[in-house]
Amino acid sequence: MLPSIRMGVDIGGTKIAAIALDAKTGQALKQSKIATPDGYDSLLSRLSELVASYEAELGPVTFGMCYPGSVNHDSLLVQNANILWLNDKPFEQDLAKALHKVIRTGNDANCFTLSEAIDGAGCGHSVVFGATLGTGLGGGIVIDQKILVGLNKLSGEWGHVPLPWPTEREISGPECYCGLKGCLETYLSGTGLARSYRHVTGKDIRAEEVVKLANNGDAEAEAALSRYENRMARACAMIINILDPDVIVLGGGLSALKRLYTNIPKQWDQYVFSPQKIKTQLVQAQHGGESGMRGAAMLWSEPAAENP
Repeated sequence: MLPSIRMGVDIGGTKIAAIALDAKTGQALKQSKIATPDGYDSLLSRLSELVASYEAELGPVTFGMCYPGSVNHDSLLVQNANILWLNDKPFEQDLAKALHKVIRTGNDANCFTLSEAIDGAGCGHSVVFGATLGTGLGGGIVIDQKILVGLNKLSGEWGHVPLPWPTEREISGPECYCGLKGCLETYLSGTGLARSYRHVTGKDIRAEEVVKLANNGDAEAEAALSRYENRMARACAMIINILDPDVIVLGGGLSALKRLYTNIPKQWDQYVFSPQKIKTQLVQAQHGGESGMRGAAMLWSEPAAENP
């Protein structure tokens, strides 16, 4: 029989966020944040200490975790992690040994989407697409409250597909760290918004500052946000054409822009292959920055998790 408390951990580049949820009610029983260590062995030790402290206070827990990376299904080593020293490490196996537990792990965007689908902004909907608009661009798909992982564990990875319906000026696209050009992440992440503004103005400022300038009536910043919204409308239209989700949930720093939820749906109809009004909803995440760790805890709520 599984413990009645679900612990979820979200590992980021600078901080580790943890939560304990009551398995029956979903109530948060404990939350904490600690700095992310700067080395592999230190990370394993800190996570072991974190779990031990939760269990000392709450009793036995199941353990779910998300981080910005994935596992190669042949080598079982971490790949594509932006915490670079995690790459090529047997992280999940080593952590399970350190904790003396069966653990469940997921991509951070998948866990974000799972949380929002179960009891967040996507609750009550069958097909939920989640998008995280931060330093990078993440995506996840949840169908009937179960993550769609995919054969190659790539489902929802929209950050590294080309910007659809590019204008003549967009065709070549900026270089992406993945080695290709014109990936959605280079346009729709916070970094992408800042790059778009810098490309026109020559001014190197952060995305948050672009937003502030636009709110204060700056024409160049407003133009950058308008370009961003049109590009997001095209990207969402592509998702609607392929997946036809009930709802698209936005998270991450840029998701706080209220104008997105009005301006993007106004534009996506012209790109979606349908003569009728599109019913898909664009909504802001309900749990905000907590969605990743909540979803990690909820990995044990998925049907397959009952028989690990």
